[in-house]
Order: sequence, then structure tokens, then C-alpha cells
Amino acid sequence: MQQVQHDLLAALAAGLDALSPGSGHKARFETPKVASHGDLAVTAAMQLAKPLGRNPRELGEQLKQSLLSSSAGQRWLTDIDIAGPGFLNLRLTPQAKQQVVRDVLTSGARHGWQASNGQRLLVEFVSANPTGPLHVGHGRQAALGDAICNLFETQGWLVHREFYYNDAGVQIQTLALSTQCRAKGIKPGDAQWPENAYNGEYIADIALDFLAKKTVSADDRQVTANGDVNDLDNIREFAVAYLRHEQDLDLQAFQVKFDQYYLESSLYTDGKVGQAVASLQASGHTYEQDGALWLRSTDFGDDKDRVMRKSDGSYTYFVPDVAYHLAKWQRGFTKVINIQGTDHHGTIARVRAGLQAASQQQGLHIPHGYPDYLLHTMVRVMRGGEEVKISKRAGSYVTLRDLIDWTSKDAVRFFLLSRKPDTEYVFDVDLARAKNNENPVYYVQYAHARICSILATWAEQSGMQEQQLSAVDLTPLSSAPALSLMMLLSRYPQMLAQASADLAPHDVTFYLRDLAACYHSYYDAERILVEDAATRDARVALIKATAQVLRNGLSLLGVVAPSSM
Repeated sequence: MQQVQHDLLAALAAGLDALSPGSGHKARFETPKVASHGDLAVTAAMQLAKPLGRNPRELGEQLKQSLLSSSAGQRWLTDIDIAGPGFLNLRLTPQAKQQVVRDVLTSGARHGWQASNGQRLLVEFVSANPTGPLHVGHGRQAALGDAICNLFETQGWLVHREFYYNDAGVQIQTLALSTQCRAKGIKPGDAQWPENAYNGEYIADIALDFLAKKTVSADDRQVTANGDVNDLDNIREFAVAYLRHEQDLDLQAFQVKFDQYYLESSLYTDGKVGQAVASLQASGHTYEQDGALWLRSTDFGDDKDRVMRKSDGSYTYFVPDVAYHLAKWQRGFTKVINIQGTDHHGTIARVRAGLQAASQQQGLHIPHGYPDYLLHTMVRVMRGGEEVKISKRAGSYVTLRDLIDWTSKDAVRFFLLSRKPDTEYVFDVDLARAKNNENPVYYVQYAHARICSILATWAEQSGMQEQQLSAVDLTPLSSAPALSLMMLLSRYPQMLAQASADLAPHDVTFYLRDLAACYHSYYDAERILVEDAATRDARVALIKATAQVLRNGLSLLGVVAPSSM
């Protein structure tokens, strides 16, 4: 089917060039909004009408004749309808639609993937400070980040997964003091308990292990406790390593891996914050006022100027962010995507402003929209018809591991990706546990398992290997249900490209649900394992291609495609 579209696109480009020399690059196909209108749509006639001063319907008629008379059109088209002011709706031959089965069976797990473009992409996600377990909001970030990385890999990008966290500062000091109090026997509710301390039971666990002089290891560090309740520095280092280890366990349960953990403290020890501040001052876009250093971020479209260095000499939190993103650019990442909660919306303009000021001063040529941001809302959790607001372990929120324990890794990933990131989402634990068609991940996984069962029976009855299906005659696949299923399969590569461009992994979940529904409809309409071997094998090839695309799409989401359920 990819070759079919390639051939037809070339024919369309030639037709456009004949109408208006140099217009061939505008050749593209769209998906008709109503399936009954056709298989591919072309809107080029309306786009050319105004600059050419021509009637769009007349241009559409010329394009129609050009396409139908081309070798590609004669081979792959049955007809072209002209609708409205000049829409072209192309109808493909059954043979054209059947090509997708061959494409999928040949390319397998790499179906829909593009050749490497040699460009490097850094995706920063989760980035939770090590002050407690990962909550469900972090889970949404982890699912989004991993899926977006997978999507960009299908489009040929060299993807780098990065976790950035603050290993110093006020929150970490609060963590150390909270752990010290627990180690001294002071607990929440006691008079000596600090007002802003962390109250979760995990603090008591850290204190007990500290007193036991245990060693904890995380992906990026290892610390041994000395058991001295007065050594706040050792308590701090141990508590951070302990919680980094806990976060590693959360991420392992979610099957998310990172290429690098980047420490905020390193920006100071390596001099990157100082260098960034010096660059901003040298750019001419800063000024002193009320004892503070300000960035004139309004020069770059921000709604007001921002304080960089407060009167007490400390930097505001967006300054290390600017230094961090300068480091990303200098490391060769020309495209960067940050996945964060909607509470970070206010930082976007000031970080970009700082980058532009430094870019001008250093001649870095950083694009104005750098970096890209994907902001997500938090997640509410419902269980037994009631909202769950706290975890026994964390004390103030539901943890990611709670959600996985209550349901499954697959359900959590699929559910957290089933809505646009910026929309409110209610995670229904009971629905995620249900084994029926109302549960979307079960519905998709069941379609795959159902196909695997048929494939096993076919192999036993026919004595054939699945590898042989790529060479079977597909001519029997001419019924309306089969043609509909093949057209949906053919849209998978385009869906991947669009979902990647739009940072929209929810498009993959929508597609998979549509594909599962289309398969179930096909299964209900046509018996697969019929007596006629040619018909049987063609239908088995079709459902094997369907299983492959289901498996490929689920893999992008980090969800298993089971062979039985």
C-alpha cells in the first residue's frame, strides 16, 4: 500500500505541475471524513484555484482525468468522484488495498518506521525530585514520555531519554530534617515535629534503614548510612539515594528506562549557571533594580520582566533551567521536548527568553520555539465509586506503584495515554481491572489474543508456517469487511507520523481501539478457517497482518500484546 500511495502521489504531482509548473511539491492525500466518500481525498484543486484565477471544480476535473489516465491511476484506481467545490475522492482497486497485507507481513515489527534522519532528540520527562515516591502524575509523565520517544524513533530520530532532578535546595533539606526527626524518635503530631516536614510513612522507613547503617544503590549513586542522627549531611545523602532507589523500582515496575540522570547541582559545580548568568548580562538584556538582577524577558515576548538573582544573592529557579537548556543545545540536541505538569506553564516564556538572550550573545542560533513543551494535567483516581486521594505509604497522594498493584502495568500505561495530555483524566481502577469490552486495553489485547488462537489452529490444520503467508494469493480479499480492515491497516504509517508531529500518543490508543473494533467486525462477518485453502490462507494473512499492527502499536505504548487471555 505504501508503494501504491507513492505511485499515485507521483502521478498527482505530475498533474499539479501540468496545471501550474512548480506545484508538484504540494501533492498530498488526505483521509476522507466519511469512509463511504472514498479511500483517499485531494484538495489541491481548491488550493490552486485562487492563484490561477480558475474555477476549482474545473481544475478538479482536469486533475481527475490526469490521474485516471496515468499508469498508476489505471493500475490502482477504479474511479474518482468530484464533490463540492473541487474535492477529489479517489477509490482504490481491491488489489491496491491488498498490498498493505504484503507490506505488513514483510516489514513486521518495523512496519511504519522511517529511515534514520540523523537528527538527535532529547526528551526530558518524569524529572521528580527525590523527596518521595512517584505519584500518578509522574506516571502520566512516564507514559507520555516513553511513548513519545518511541514514536519519534519510528520517524527516524536518534532519541535520548533524560531524567533531571534537584538533589539540593529547600525540598531536599526538608527531606533530611524529616528523616532526622524520625531517626530521633520524633513523629508527626509530636510537638517537636517541623511544620513543613514530610509526613508519609516512607520517611520512617528511611530513618530505620539509616539507623541500621544500610547501603542503598540507585541508577546514579550508592550511599552507606553511618547511623549518626546528628550527621545531617549523611542523612541527606542517604535519604536522596534511598528515594532515588525507590523511584527506580517504580520506573522498573512501569518498564521505563532512561539514558541519563542529570543533576541540577552539577549545573553549579560545573560552572554552567555562572556562565549562563554572565552570558545574559553580556547580552544587554539584564538590569539591576531594588538590589536584584532582572532579565528583560519582555524583549522576547514575555508579559513581564523576570528576577534572575534575588536581593539575598540566590538565583530564582528559572536561571538553572536556562543553564540546563543551554547545555542541552551544546550537547548537540537540536530538538528538545520537555514533558511537565501544567503548573510549569509560567516557566516557558522566561526560559525561552533567557535562551534567546544567551543565543544572541554567543551566536548559538537557537530557534525561537526551543525547547518544545508538552504539559499535562494531573490524574484523579476512582476506586469503588469513590475518589482515592491518599496512599497509606506516601501519606498525601496515590503512588504510581499503588496504581500498578491495583491494576497492571499495561492498564496504567494504556489508560494514562488514552486522553489528550492537557485534558483532565479520571483513572477508574474498577474499569481497568474489568475483563470485558468496556475496558479499552482488554478490548485491544483480546483482539490480538483472538487472532493468535486462530493462527495456531490454522498452522495445525494446514501444516504451513506463518512465514509462508507473505507469499499467498490475496485476491480472495475482496469483501467489504476485508477491504475496510485493509484500508484501516494502510493508515497506520500516516497515523504514526501525525501522532509524532503532534506529540499525541493518544492517537495511537484511538487507532488501536478502532483497529480492534474493525477486526472484531470482520471476524463476525466472515469465517476465517474455511474449507477452500486459497480463501482461508488469504484471510489468515489478513488477520496476521492485523495482529502485527496491533502488536506494533501496543509496543509503542509499552503495553504487552498477549497471545492468550
